[in-house]
Amino acid sequence: MRLADKNKFVTNFNDKATTLVTIKNTKGMHVQITNFGAKIVTIFVPDKHGIYADVVLGYDSIQEYIHGQPYFGAVCGRYANRIANGQFSIDGNRFQLATNNGPNALHGGPEGFHARVWDILSVSDDQITLQYLSADGEEGYPGRLTVNVIYSVTGQNELKIEYSATSDKDTIINLTSHSFFNLAGEGNGDVLHHEILIHADAFTSVNEVQIPTGELRSVKGTAMDFTKSTVIAAGINADDDQIRYGKGYDHNWVLNKKPGELGLAAVCYEPVSGRVMEVRTDQPGLQLYTGNWLDGSDKGKDGKVYGFRSALCLEAQKFPDSPNKSEFPSALLKHGDIFKHLCIYKFSTKQ
Repeated sequence: MRLADKNKFVTNFNDKATTLVTIKNTKGMHVQITNFGAKIVTIFVPDKHGIYADVVLGYDSIQEYIHGQPYFGAVCGRYANRIANGQFSIDGNRFQLATNNGPNALHGGPEGFHARVWDILSVSDDQITLQYLSADGEEGYPGRLTVNVIYSVTGQNELKIEYSATSDKDTIINLTSHSFFNLAGEGNGDVLHHEILIHADAFTSVNEVQIPTGELRSVKGTAMDFTKSTVIAAGINADDDQIRYGKGYDHNWVLNKKPGELGLAAVCYEPVSGRVMEVRTDQPGLQLYTGNWLDGSDKGKDGKVYGFRSALCLEAQKFPDSPNKSEFPSALLKHGDIFKHLCIYKFSTKQ
């Protein structure tokens, strides 16, 4: 188990200091966080033989994070996922965001939370609290937003992520963690042999630019059906418009639970290592993304090549384009209210 070198994460970016913090439990699980983008840099967990490996894609230095793939391990916001044409309205007032994904706004824009240096409020052996103050009008979003994220490593080999936010104006918010997982170990081949279970009977179907149509489509009889643990390879190249639009899986599943209720959303299993990752969330949706835009041009830790579909993301979230879909769970944060989101990634093994 080789942890990232803290010295390679110390610099100044936009006049703010960056660093790297390690949190851990007494069982040997280690997680490293940089305050640049509040990004998860490493997650070391054991396989079924007790051998530890890093299961998230990333880089060895802060300069690579600044200039490389923007979302490895990042907290995405102010609004994670896509907003159609970068536009939405609150009380009749129209707002225009930066568009950075074809015609759409994606993950808060090109200078979203993933590209900001966060303040570290506190650190202990097993926990770090970070804060970011997002100015009124930043990337086009209304309201001065104060965001806190707490990462904790528990004795049950869980990485717990607690988000909270307040705004001085009505605004929209959707925060998620964008770690790219490979449970065989980062840089160790593709994820097509991973098995996924998602507790969802429907997904938000999308158009050709990956904006939800508004339909909550049943997964039954489609390549989107993960109601039983299913190998990713089984449906990822299906003759299906939805698969073509996402170039694989890049869709939001409608979780079988009430919004605000903490529940098991998904289980991911890698059979060679025996590693299992459970995802629990209180959010209404979960995005499965299968690294369809990774192409091998980006070299990661130890110079490893991160090729096509060499990782998967399981992003707990509001639905994409919710601000423009009144039938979707609301992403509105009213002045004076508190946004909260809890997501837990639990690691274990089976033979």
